[in-house]
Amino acid sequence: MSRWAALPAELDPRVRQLVVRLRRLKDHSGLSLRQLAARTGYSQKSWERYLGGRSLPPREAVDALARAVDEDPTRLLALHEVAAEAWGNRRAEAAVPEVTVAEPEFLPDETAGATGRSLRVALVAGTVALVLAVSTAALLVVRLSGRDGDVAHPTAPLAATAKSASPPASRPPAPTYTCRLERIDDRWYAGISRTRGAILANGHAGPEVAEAQCLLRRAGFSPGGIDGIFGPVTERAVEQAQQRAGLVVDGIIGPHTWKALRR
Repeated sequence: MSRWAALPAELDPRVRQLVVRLRRLKDHSGLSLRQLAARTGYSQKSWERYLGGRSLPPREAVDALARAVDEDPTRLLALHEVAAEAWGNRRAEAAVPEVTVAEPEFLPDETAGATGRSLRVALVAGTVALVLAVSTAALLVVRLSGRDGDVAHPTAPLAATAKSASPPASRPPAPTYTCRLERIDDRWYAGISRTRGAILANGHAGPEVAEAQCLLRRAGFSPGGIDGIFGPVTERAVEQAQQRAGLVVDGIIGPHTWKALRR
């Protein structure tokens, strides 16, 4: 059994879940990283990054690992889909443009060193003061424009802009789901979706999730609200249902879990 290093603390839980699952499959197979690289076509260094949480494995690598250890790739690919979305969100948040204040360059002059330093300090101080003044003016304009009738708008163009501005578009209401349980051909249905094989995991949303939530509630497991959103509460309910049915407890709804919920 490999002794793995701790995963990075900032790693998203959804990515962590995928990496932990991949580690377990690799350990249970008894394959070394070199052997895993030979079977999957991805280098040993790549698997060290993937299983160390430093890089998200591509979908093809996850599929290759599952087949190398004789595991059904369906559940792993569902985990990878959720992890890829979380990984992309993290990279988007990290891509914040860096703002730097360029200092004026001066040619070295031994006779005017002190004067150059004083001039640089004065220029930087002036830049900071200008930025503060602009920020203060902008804040004052925002506060004045937010009052209704207390202060008149200073110029006609501003008033015209305010009148012509259209109201913000309202968000469409979130879909609502109602459980209408009925027994058809010895199977339970909630009247929202008739799927028996959709792969659902934490982070998914839609009518299939609402159908599963209704069936979980019927079986005595609370998924939270019937809102069609697969969150942590729904995931815990799925794990409890899988444990009762004697299935693999991974919090992912697949064909076997659907079969247990509809019985």
